[in-house]
Amino acid sequence: MNWFSAIVVVVALCLGTIDSGAAARKGRGTSEPGPNRIDIVYGDPKSADNQPVYRLLKQHQALEKISAILRPLRLTHRLLLQTQGCDGISNAWSDENSVTVCYEYIDEIWKNAPEKTTPAGVEPVDALIGPLADVFFHETGHALFRMWNIPLFGREEDAADQFSTYILLRFSKEQSRRLILGSAYQYKGDLSSPTVTVTRQSFADEHGTPAQRFFNLLCMAYGADPKLFGDAVGKGFLPEDRAVGCEHEYMQISHAFSRLIGPHIDKVLARKLHKHWLPPASTRPPRWRSQ
Repeated sequence: MNWFSAIVVVVALCLGTIDSGAAARKGRGTSEPGPNRIDIVYGDPKSADNQPVYRLLKQHQALEKISAILRPLRLTHRLLLQTQGCDGISNAWSDENSVTVCYEYIDEIWKNAPEKTTPAGVEPVDALIGPLADVFFHETGHALFRMWNIPLFGREEDAADQFSTYILLRFSKEQSRRLILGSAYQYKGDLSSPTVTVTRQSFADEHGTPAQRFFNLLCMAYGADPKLFGDAVGKGFLPEDRAVGCEHEYMQISHAFSRLIGPHIDKVLARKLHKHWLPPASTRPPRWRSQ
């Protein structure tokens, strides 16, 4: 296996048996970078409105699964992944010590998941899991940029999007396609017609507009595997004039990931991880607020 292939294996982070307690015990009190330094906390809901999503996450061990994917990262100190109530505000944020996602944010993802398979082939469970994985990987990207002092030549929010998408593309082909399509579904609100109307303030935001993030996500996926994601172009979701440069865009990101993130990954641990993570595509998540 060559060096680049090793990096790909390293980031093909999938789930196996999870011992979060053992992970939490390793590396305490040391400054030497090492793996297994992810902690998790399901914060107690502040209101009854947050109880359904709190129970949903705990029942399906969402944080345990996300943390298992990140176990091979050789962190300089412990990183906390947590969910919490945010007084009715839908948000997510991070610093070099923690990643926080609000129950209200996840509640919106759950609320917007379709009840049946969409015409584009997005399954309801993927429209829930894709954006959930994406927000945690995105915020983890921010945390790692600070922890490792990663140089960025561009907007940090774009880099965090690219970090997340790159990880989603490291799963098996079938799972990557499901995660990418599920993640893309969260931006559908801006793409319901050929013309999009947004406020001027939207262009001042540090994030790209939802439509821009949608196209960037599909371009990166198509650039990584034109065959697997060819229908994104064939069905008109990704314009052909953008698609022609997507392979180059992907290779730029892949090169940056290999050079800047790859040295911080425990290759031996990553090779031991299993390759199956997602539930069957036919799985139907519980109806929003039906619990």
